[in-house]
Amino acid sequence: MSSTTHGGTPYYYVPGLSRHPVMSAIGLFFVIFGAGQWINGAQWGAWTLAFGMAFWLVVLFQWFSDAVRESEGGLYGHKIDISYRWSMSWFIFSEVMFFGAFFTALWWARVQSVPNLGNIENSLIWPDFAAVWPSVQAGMTASPGGIVEPFQTMGPFWLPTINTALLLTSGVTLTIAHHALQAGERAKTITFMWATVVLGLVFLFVQGYEYFYAYSALNLKLSSGIFGSTFYMLTGFHGFHVFVGMLMLLFITLRLQKGHFTKERHFGFEGAAWYWHFVDVVWLFLYVVVYWM
Repeated sequence: MSSTTHGGTPYYYVPGLSRHPVMSAIGLFFVIFGAGQWINGAQWGAWTLAFGMAFWLVVLFQWFSDAVRESEGGLYGHKIDISYRWSMSWFIFSEVMFFGAFFTALWWARVQSVPNLGNIENSLIWPDFAAVWPSVQAGMTASPGGIVEPFQTMGPFWLPTINTALLLTSGVTLTIAHHALQAGERAKTITFMWATVVLGLVFLFVQGYEYFYAYSALNLKLSSGIFGSTFYMLTGFHGFHVFVGMLMLLFITLRLQKGHFTKERHFGFEGAAWYWHFVDVVWLFLYVVVYWM
């Protein structure tokens, strides 16, 4: 279904009625419902959550498969390409706002909340409170009542620095793959795309070990005052975005191996690349603000 065609390609392709939005909403309903019940102590909530997640992922796979078939079938013309580019741009902008809120929370805690809690007025209520950042023991910036256990902070060496090198290298390999695709060198593109995927996967393993080390050796937990909560909030959500970006690049690589994309038309590749470079930039800010400052 489309308007006037030109050269065999629809001016603007409009897909027919689809079950995917409704089915996706059903899957997400079970995800939220199961998670809510699980948090409130119902063990069956975990199974409901798992069912909803599996259901939702199957729907997404079918939905994306339909989109791939439409694209490879020549149904997506210039207008659709523009639409996808704007959609991806606004999506990344929403992610900028997402992380902006978390970085603002960290800034507010360090510059506003903690100093204000240590002023002369609050000293009458919490005489043992010390307004310093980061807090490294109970009673410093988190709990004058001794609720928060003593902990140590995570510095930049060596795991976060290794992860920084991994992400920066992955940005280079992805750029090389993009230039290779534009030059029509598919084999080279696939090779450097696999390298990018592997680097992203290694990043996730290193961050997993970092969390294990922080929890077991440093006693740094999500409950470790404002430092612990902001540390895991920022690094954890970034790690999730690395996981999503790695999956994007993996699927793009598999499509490249099937012969999808050309040097003239490959926005699926570009959209994933945009997202990955965004993840890289966020990590650089995070690396400086969280680990060095």
